[in-house]
Amino acid sequence: MVDATVGHGGHSFLFGKQLGPEGVVLGLDFDEKSIQRAQLILKELSCKVVLVKSNFAQIERVIKENSIGKVDFLLADLGFCSSQVADSEKGLSFLHDMPLDMRIDQSLETTAADIINRTDEKSLADLIFKYGEDRASRRIARYIVQARREGPIESTGQLAKIVCKALYRPGKRRAKIHPATRTFQALRIAVNHELDNLQALLDKAPGLLKDGGTVAIISFHSLEDRLVKYDFRQNAKDGVYEILTKKPLVADRDEIKSNPRARSAKLRIARRTGDS
Repeated sequence: MVDATVGHGGHSFLFGKQLGPEGVVLGLDFDEKSIQRAQLILKELSCKVVLVKSNFAQIERVIKENSIGKVDFLLADLGFCSSQVADSEKGLSFLHDMPLDMRIDQSLETTAADIINRTDEKSLADLIFKYGEDRASRRIARYIVQARREGPIESTGQLAKIVCKALYRPGKRRAKIHPATRTFQALRIAVNHELDNLQALLDKAPGLLKDGGTVAIISFHSLEDRLVKYDFRQNAKDGVYEILTKKPLVADRDEIKSNPRARSAKLRIARRTGDS
């Protein structure tokens, strides 16, 4: 099994318990803290566990370097751990004042603050619309550019207040999500190259799976799910995959109640066919 987003090891632990001593779990994550936590959880497994600090866009190289060959099961959970959102060093939360960073992989050069303070208004609006799907992107970008004239925007709290101010309408019905949600999503995607990395994973997956091997992707917003949906459909059309989930699997009420983050999760599963 390859867990392309091992996180704290929860998924790998559940699947790893089904494997005997000859089984192998290969886990990837580009967050060093997640790798360290996963090591503690997965050490109880009887199967072999290999954890590698790497972006899953490099999955083919990592598999080859560990002499694993074709894999039976490939999983990617595209969500973020609660600890990552709460980590003040990462700057992912608009609910707490943190440095405006958003790099999950600290080796990346460009931060969210760099984008906010250096990007021209039109390009910033295009980015927020493309990756955040916010129809008020032009207004938000205008308010950001006006605010940064008085000094650099360096914290998540500063940015959240600017976005809230841009979207405020007296008497307007309160939105279901925080006004800054889509802007923060757009910046996080841009900083971490999330969609490019996902596409790289999807492109490599068929060549990594054994005949009959399974790929499962859990996405958390429409941009991710759209890429997975299109890729699975195209591969099914080409005779590479058999799609096992005609519609994405979603959390039921009980799961959402115990884990509110699951409300936006969508799971799609496909099986590698042996005749292509």
